[in-house]
Amino acid sequence: MSNRSTFLDGERHDDVALFLTESYLDSEGKLPKMGETVDSGYVLVVPGDDGRRAFAAGTGMEAMEFARGAMETRGHISRDLDGGECPQRETDAEASHEVEFVFAFSEERNDEVGGLYARGDVIHAYAHCACSASYSDKWVVGEETETGVQPGGSEPVEATE
Repeated sequence: MSNRSTFLDGERHDDVALFLTESYLDSEGKLPKMGETVDSGYVLVVPGDDGRRAFAAGTGMEAMEFARGAMETRGHISRDLDGGECPQRETDAEASHEVEFVFAFSEERNDEVGGLYARGDVIHAYAHCACSASYSDKWVVGEETETGVQPGGSEPVEATE
């Protein structure tokens, strides 16, 4: 099983996942050699502190500052962490809306917090688009089609319950 698979299964809560497109990252650099190649780039799953440093080195942004800003807008992020659907695609059809990078982490089930966190482990994902928009999504592991923003949507499913 790959690092990405175990991360997506909620088994690597101390790690972070990073997706970077080939165009955003030098494909001959060190980071791609550490990650898993996907159609549009690379996904790396690394220990949290190392991942935040790698994110800053690869994007020029501090990871948690980026995440806080992206939380202001919800959008669908691929459940494989290799892309997404920019929420600006409908209002700015002229711009490119390809995801440039994704930063993700997970949290263990937490009955005390309630909501999604009482349903199971939660994946938090934050994406940055070529149009400069940033957005977020989160879903419960094992309930990916029942929680979070679904393909073609802009509102999380759990908000309509």
